[in-house]
Amino acid sequence: MLLWLTMDKEDLPTNERSIFMQKNELKYWIAFSHIDSIGPQKIKLLTAHFPDLATAWLANAHELKWSRMSEKDIFAINAGRDALDPDQLLEKIERLNISAITVQDTAYPRRLKEIHSPPSVLYIKGTLPEHLDLALAVVGTRKTSAYGRTVTPTLIGALARTGVLIVSGLALGIDALAHQATLDAGGQTVGVLGCGLDAAYPVTNRRLAEEIISHGGALVSEYPPGTQPLPQHFPARNRIISGMSRGVLVIEGGEDSGSLITAKYAIDQNREVLAVPGNIMSDTSVGPNNLIKMGAKAVTSAADVLAALDLELAEQYRENSTVIPASPDEEKLLDCIGHEPTHIDEIIQKSKLNTSIINSTLTMMEMKGIVRHLGGMYYARTR
Repeated sequence: MLLWLTMDKEDLPTNERSIFMQKNELKYWIAFSHIDSIGPQKIKLLTAHFPDLATAWLANAHELKWSRMSEKDIFAINAGRDALDPDQLLEKIERLNISAITVQDTAYPRRLKEIHSPPSVLYIKGTLPEHLDLALAVVGTRKTSAYGRTVTPTLIGALARTGVLIVSGLALGIDALAHQATLDAGGQTVGVLGCGLDAAYPVTNRRLAEEIISHGGALVSEYPPGTQPLPQHFPARNRIISGMSRGVLVIEGGEDSGSLITAKYAIDQNREVLAVPGNIMSDTSVGPNNLIKMGAKAVTSAADVLAALDLELAEQYRENSTVIPASPDEEKLLDCIGHEPTHIDEIIQKSKLNTSIINSTLTMMEMKGIVRHLGGMYYARTR
């Protein structure tokens, strides 16, 4: 597989040439994501001006200036070219079992793509569940009260059992309770990190992170491997939590809680904001109670959430999601593809099927929602 990175694409068989070209372009998206000052808006300018990011990566200062890059941006890109090797960066994420999809990829979450300044590259560990249209963001304080520790498992467990997908930030407190309650109910959940996916942060949630992946969920981040959990990353991370979801549910939070930042993003993104009312004498109830006063929907049961987000059909979706292979070829491919990303090379090797049959069968399975292409020729089961 890594030999492709040094081969000329014309030396490859026709069916593998497109795979080479996808990987060849992806590595430049990954490289640009390592340059701090070149964020989603700058990437949008580059993709509007150049035919692809491979061309942009190799462009001279004059060409970059025509793409509306500032002198500072040009300096940062030149410094990045000197310090970064796109081939090595791609090899690194593959070695870490991390996949990456770009905002131009069909596998990129639809709702997230619609927000202002969506991440140019989304790094994924595990499998993005297919039913992102049934996603609810759950946020709250790290310093939970006994009330929050009771409400969260009860409410989120009931929602997860109907098939609602829970998105949160894998932080201590309400986030961790929401993820764990989803897993305990047999549901799937997505954790959005404010650091690289190779960093175990917070360390106390490492086992929870592993369980999220093993239960068919995912960890995602816009930050490449090696990125530390710096304070400024978490407010930006919150726009992804709300952006992936139909709405945001705030369970507990103080007056200046970070969960209120997520609620603000939700409002800006035209998402529904919901809040669990709390004891008026408790500091952790100030945030959600204030949100309710400002127009957020008060939630006291799972039914309230389902009604507010038009998710009454979530349970029916879950009941109808059992996979029945339509052919022996589908059955063979399902045996080769798990909930974690599986590269096409491994599928070819394990299935022993003809490459053209694999390609056509995978296409049909994607259309039926059985498997999903995660980008970079990685596939995963969605059910």
